[in-house]
Amino acid sequence: MPRTPVPIIDLFAGPGGLGEGFASLKGHDKQPFFEIGLSIEKTEVAHRTLMLRAAFRRLRGTKDVRHYYSFVRGEIDEATFRSIPAVAQAFKHAAREARCLELGKSDEAGIDAEIRTALNGQKTWVLIGGPPCQAYSLAGRARRANDKDFHKDEKHFLYKEYLRIIRVHKPTIFVMENVKGLLSSSHSGSPMFERILADLASPAEGLEYEIRSFTKRGNSDTLEPEDYLIHSERYGVPQSRHRVILFGVLKGSGAPQHQLLVPVSTPVTVGDAIGNLPKIRSKLSRGDSELTWRNAVHAAPSYIHGWGFAIESAVIERMQTLIAETTSSDTGGAFMAQHEGKQGNPSELEQWLHDRNLGGVCQHEARAHMASDLARYFFAATFAELQKYSPRLDVFPPKLLPDHHNLRGDNKADAIPFKDRFRVQCKNDPATTVVAHIAKDGHYYIHYDPRQCRSLTVREAARLQTFPDNYYFAGNRTEQYTQVGNAVPPLLAHKLARIVRSLLNEMNRNRRRQVKGRMNHKPRMTTGCSPSGQQAQVPLFAEAS
Repeated sequence: MPRTPVPIIDLFAGPGGLGEGFASLKGHDKQPFFEIGLSIEKTEVAHRTLMLRAAFRRLRGTKDVRHYYSFVRGEIDEATFRSIPAVAQAFKHAAREARCLELGKSDEAGIDAEIRTALNGQKTWVLIGGPPCQAYSLAGRARRANDKDFHKDEKHFLYKEYLRIIRVHKPTIFVMENVKGLLSSSHSGSPMFERILADLASPAEGLEYEIRSFTKRGNSDTLEPEDYLIHSERYGVPQSRHRVILFGVLKGSGAPQHQLLVPVSTPVTVGDAIGNLPKIRSKLSRGDSELTWRNAVHAAPSYIHGWGFAIESAVIERMQTLIAETTSSDTGGAFMAQHEGKQGNPSELEQWLHDRNLGGVCQHEARAHMASDLARYFFAATFAELQKYSPRLDVFPPKLLPDHHNLRGDNKADAIPFKDRFRVQCKNDPATTVVAHIAKDGHYYIHYDPRQCRSLTVREAARLQTFPDNYYFAGNRTEQYTQVGNAVPPLLAHKLARIVRSLLNEMNRNRRRQVKGRMNHKPRMTTGCSPSGQQAQVPLFAEAS
């Protein structure tokens, strides 16, 4: 008898990073262990990304998946792609799976009906999602420090929409993600994290959950708030992304202790993640051509003269050497063909990212920058190459400081705000956190290779977030960056899904042992019923390891 996948309901889904991690996990039968029954996202462009990914999952493993690759390679336009019968059928399914709705403002009864339809009577299922985090983020609170209405922000309580789904539909397990700032956030003087933990632990009378951690044994009675914080770089993600992730397990479900995330022996670096992508140059925002771009780069060392630091001459000399080595004139594009030669054993991340059917890389196009920013990027990347860390603004040459009234004058270190405004993502370290602000400008995400003299592309940001190379983001480039920054790293989500799968399998084995024990100690019933006349309990899903 074929195994029925465990349903997933994904709330506040964004572009689908958390759902991708779960949906990509297979059982021993090589079929998906989990299946996204419903994903809900309010942003139209992220919803389009969810739709496309849902359609891809339907096409994958069939001959018609070739049409998806033709689309992302730009060989056919979207209208042609969607008009192909098999693709149209896949999108018909995707339209039922991915819904563009705003929790808290959309019809609750309608959402509940869609969840019931997606679950199709299955009792064992998993709720995932991350309520919007602007009200909890440290950066958001800093920006709104003088906002008298900040405490009224409804985003403080969007987790209650997540809570309502738990209360009404009673998932076996839930996984909720949020920012580190949640641990220190308060509302009207009340710590938000304690409030959220209490609400999730007891959503309704007679309904209780253990709130566990993926990294430490215990529950909300014994764990400290910091025990729920996951440092992604410790678990194979090439990014120092620190997020609170809560693991809710229904009490009375017979759930034993679960496995924990296993740290990697060596952190995965920026170079590991993006080093094999095609080398491209940045663009100039005004009058771009290869000649004007080279002229701007050639002028950069002149800004270093008079810097006064001991390494001034070494930086200038290195920049001049790099100018002579700069050969790429390609600025990238929506798709770049790339044929990689045979290499050694691929790493975990390489296996996760690579898709040989793609034949190249998509959404790898350089941004345009002002000539003055090119000089800053060139200097900062050269400095980082020599010194092994990114320079802060208080060590920038005066001629390269941004033309801002807070940065001129005596140039004292304590007079310069936002000292990390320009940040090189160093090759031999995990990246800093990729956030939605990457859509505004690339200053905080400078490529480590000075020869390319640019900020990161959408594909590079996506790789740092561990999105597979065949993951295509809808919308314009700014919208693509925003989606990438708002996502949960799919590879981390995949590892969380493994733990959830293992726990569900163990719960299933325990149920089978209980049923077998009762059958061995009760009189044999010809009807297959218990002495009370009730059907004997059977496993809630067919086990797959």
